[in-house]
Amino acid sequence: MTSRVTAGVLIASGLLLATTPARAQRGPAASSPHLSPEILSLACAPKATLEPPPTPLRITGGQDAFVRRIYGPGDLVTLNAGMKNGMEVGREYYVRRLQTAPRVPISREAPATVRTTGWIRVYAVDDELSLATVTHACDTIEVGDYLEPFELPVIPTISTDRSKPERDNYGRVLVGADRRTNFGKGDYFVIDWGSDRGVEMGSNLVLYRNKHQDQNFLFEIGEAVAVQVGPGLSTAQVTVSLDAIHEGDYVGLRKERKEQ
Repeated sequence: MTSRVTAGVLIASGLLLATTPARAQRGPAASSPHLSPEILSLACAPKATLEPPPTPLRITGGQDAFVRRIYGPGDLVTLNAGMKNGMEVGREYYVRRLQTAPRVPISREAPATVRTTGWIRVYAVDDELSLATVTHACDTIEVGDYLEPFELPVIPTISTDRSKPERDNYGRVLVGADRRTNFGKGDYFVIDWGSDRGVEMGSNLVLYRNKHQDQNFLFEIGEAVAVQVGPGLSTAQVTVSLDAIHEGDYVGLRKERKEQ
């Protein structure tokens, strides 16, 4: 789809300023509230999905005199929706990218990762297209990335439960943003347990490695806390790292034992 915004919208929104270089147009300075590092980190955290999300709203280009596919804070990007689609000036959206394993269909064993690349605020609206300003970038924002309504994440209240996880009942570490498979303190990763296995926002998790030695215990390599929880998958953040954490390592849930 070509990047097209009517002259009326361009003039009304003041995009064609004489002082703006002809090769690239930029929007007004982003006016997002001052967000704490914790909120920014959570907003950029990856999540996982077992099926492709609906992606009708997408980044389709920008306001440049040349073909460009990558954008950052302050850049103007074109959206494939306008007033006919209910788009309004001032609305904010997450910009996201679906990442899958090469040549492997999405499944419980191989979930897709949803990479949050940033968020935008709609700046000018035409009948069929819109312009938006990149407010924040977690990564490069690219043509083809899709949009979801923006909502600030909630910092989870970390559970104080320090009970030992149940032995021989473990989830697994999957992947992180950009399909990463190795993690350290502060990193986010996806596990194959969700609310269906008792994981809650703020749940404490213990991370183990199986050294595949007969008659030996699992080796504890760290701890994590659940920050996003779905029915079958969760996102966790490493809080303690005694060694590098890898895809396939075991996850145990500290879950309070209720008295009978």
